[in-house]
Amino acid sequence: MTEATVIVIDDDPDIREALGSLLRSVGFDVKLLTSVDDFLRSGRPNGPTCLVLDVRLPGQSGLDFQLELSRENIQLPIVFITGHGDIPMSVQAMKGGAVEFLTKPFRDQDLLDAVYVGLERDRVWLENERALATVRARFDSLTPREREVMALVVTGRLNKQIAGDLGVSEITVKVHRSQVMQKMGTRSLPELARMADKLMLGPGKPQTHS
Repeated sequence: MTEATVIVIDDDPDIREALGSLLRSVGFDVKLLTSVDDFLRSGRPNGPTCLVLDVRLPGQSGLDFQLELSRENIQLPIVFITGHGDIPMSVQAMKGGAVEFLTKPFRDQDLLDAVYVGLERDRVWLENERALATVRARFDSLTPREREVMALVVTGRLNKQIAGDLGVSEITVKVHRSQVMQKMGTRSLPELARMADKLMLGPGKPQTHS
């Protein structure tokens, strides 16, 4: 997977190096770290990323870090590994969105399979985020009135009805509607509606985003 990175966080140097060798053998770029603090200092790469995370670490534990990422609404696929796992721990990790929870010793293929799933999940998420950023940028180029018109157009209201809603002429609505379609980069009302859904746009909802 192009530009994919697997980050291994484990305080055991032998396990770290063994996992690094395994992951590099199938072509992944790998970063080997000893703690969550190391990761926070280095930051996540730009491309698809999967974290192979030991549950028990010096300082912040793997499960605590997962909880922190969730609170901050940060998307990062995690494959947990542990030599001291139990069922409650596994349930907590999976409920928190972990890709997999593997107990040492585990099969190499099980880890690789989980990493592939995590990287694919992150690739899709990044693509969606890029697409959303494009839609947001286009929406930001609209005037306040064009945003009002767009919010009404996607509900299926006719130009005449929108004119009545906004207290303007039907011709004015047609002009604004044409500008909206052009600036949003679509000629299709269903596609415009999908864009509005991504922006969570609709009557009574904010016409700008923070």
